[in-house]
Amino acid sequence: MTDDASAIPPSPSVADYAAEEDRPLIPDAVEPFGLLETWLTEARASEPNDSSSMSLATVDAAGMPDVRIVLLRGVSPEGLKFYTNYNSTKAQQLLASGKAALCLHWKSLRRQIRVRGSITRASTAASDAYFARRTPQSRISAIASDQSRPLPDRAIFEQRVAQLSAQYGDSDDIPRPDNWGGFNLIPDEVEFWQSQAFRMHDRLRLTRNRTGWQSVRLYP
Repeated sequence: MTDDASAIPPSPSVADYAAEEDRPLIPDAVEPFGLLETWLTEARASEPNDSSSMSLATVDAAGMPDVRIVLLRGVSPEGLKFYTNYNSTKAQQLLASGKAALCLHWKSLRRQIRVRGSITRASTAASDAYFARRTPQSRISAIASDQSRPLPDRAIFEQRVAQLSAQYGDSDDIPRPDNWGGFNLIPDEVEFWQSQAFRMHDRLRLTRNRTGWQSVRLYP
């Protein structure tokens, strides 16, 4: 390894910035969910893969941070919804702390949204409904996986999948296991960020208070 940064692209030049079109600033908002839905819709049309993917940040019992990519599967004033194995490392950290942070980033749009807040479990009905919408093979994979646990040999997991596939055959009636379901992140703070020329980025932060949401612009 060397200090050679040839693999890292250079910062944009004056000519690069000059070639960009002016971008409208982030519109003022009195609550975050409408703008979040708008940006998600625009991202789905432009992002080449997994436009709902987001970084989920948690901490362990020692305060050591963790982060990984999960998929956003619902947005409402009740929270941002995602699903996982309740025995996984991330789920155990979420249940222990009751707090988390999310970040959605869309390179094609040069936008990101950061969210911080508290965590609750999704209802049994919501988890059942989402699990039923997954493909049969994805449901089988979820049942077969001891997520985050050591796997001595990949063949063990593949054998479990094969056995469950044989058990259920062509049936679409594959029940959700008790150790798999959803979480809601109930936001206390949502920040919208949009790239602007010459690093003069636009930032809008909404913070929940007793009466609703307070909006403020931030320096780049």
